[in-house]
Formats: sequence, structure tokens, C-alpha cells
Amino acid sequence: MAEQVLIQFRADRELKREAAEICEDLGIDLPTVFRMCMKQIKLTRGIPFPTRLRDESVTRSEALRAFEALRSEAAALPELSLDEINAEIEAARSQRRQKSA
Repeated sequence: MAEQVLIQFRADRELKREAAEICEDLGIDLPTVFRMCMKQIKLTRGIPFPTRLRDESVTRSEALRAFEALRSEAAALPELSLDEINAEIEAARSQRRQKSA
């Protein structure tokens, strides 16, 4: 057997957790996946999967972080009366009608 070496690297905690859950669902662990990836790098003499920019979809954790950020931002805004809310809605509808006309 070839000499074993320890490989360490840092990763985002949430990303690691999500990746580990997916691997567990597939019946495999992360170290095995990383060994498989390194073997494929050697065999293909390159990155063993397509490398491209991601599409516009977001992960659940990204969506929750964005939601919490918006919630804390909204908490700092003053409360509006029902009349003020209705006036804003009517103004937005009026602008939309003007654009579509």
C-alpha cells in the first residue's frame, strides 16, 4: 500500500454539513468522496467535473441568511398606518399601469 498522508483544508461549516448530509444519503462519506475526486483528477489530468458559473438558484441556507438580513433591516423601519400602506400600493399600481400603457 502506498504511503498515506494527511490532507487538511478549511471549508465553510454550513457547506461541509450540507455536503456531508448529501454524501450520507448516497451511502458514502466525505473522505471517500475526496479520495475519489483526487483519483479522477489523476485519471483525467484535469478537474473531473464541469467548471462553470452557477445558475441563479440559491441554497436553502443562502435563502435563510438573506431572509434574516431582510428581517433585521425591516425591524429598523418605522411602522406604517393602513392608509400609508394602501397609498404605497396604489402608487406602485399606478406606476405599473403607466409603464404598460
